[in-house]
Amino acid sequence: MASGPLRFVDRQVPEPGQGELLVRVLCCGVCRTDLHLAEGDLKPRRPDVTPGHEVVGEVVAAGAGANRFAPGDRVGVAWLAGTDGSCRYCRRGSENLCPRSVYTGWDRDGGYAEYLVAADAYVHPLPSGFSDAELAPLLCAGIIGYRALRRAELPPGGRLGMYGFGGSAHLAAQVAIAAGAAVHVFTRAPAARELALDLGAASAQDSFDPSPEPLDSAIIFAPVGDVVPPAAVRARSPVST
Repeated sequence: MASGPLRFVDRQVPEPGQGELLVRVLCCGVCRTDLHLAEGDLKPRRPDVTPGHEVVGEVVAAGAGANRFAPGDRVGVAWLAGTDGSCRYCRRGSENLCPRSVYTGWDRDGGYAEYLVAADAYVHPLPSGFSDAELAPLLCAGIIGYRALRRAELPPGGRLGMYGFGGSAHLAAQVAIAAGAAVHVFTRAPAARELALDLGAASAQDSFDPSPEPLDSAIIFAPVGDVVPPAAVRARSPVST
């Protein structure tokens, strides 16, 4: 009997279909979206769907037409599980906006299991030199943070403001700092400000404190509309949310 929002069940190992891979799960991270799904804040799109979309796994078998990976390859399975590939959003490279997109752990069974199937086209090759646990968070928080950093169009050696400092922000901050940026963090949480400084941020202050210097770009990670005006005023160029 379930003692919480998740149930432990036995299921048959799935079979990969056309263009799909069977992946043995090695590690799967926990994202806030998984918690929203498990606790009922986010309605599942399929009854009894298995959550989990920060999946590091090993390819076991490939269905017809799936030829990007071979058995034994270590791969990542992320939140976006498929799109129609033909709508105007897909054609312009904004496939995350596809109205017929489907998602791992929401529409399709995810990584809180021993095996899952995933579309070959939406599975990611993973580099060596990192453990499964190190790679798993990059498949959601890492993707979000990196995309936001790219959209911020930060100039070389620029000054970046980050509003909110959770999972995605602290990963993006490390990338920006490694690239030579001065990162200024704005967040309410004292522990998050301390972490930001430990990671090499140039400054860390409350969300509405003045910036120590003018910003070239800003990224808003916090789901708080009130921080948009100060971020927009302080940043000289794009504000990414």
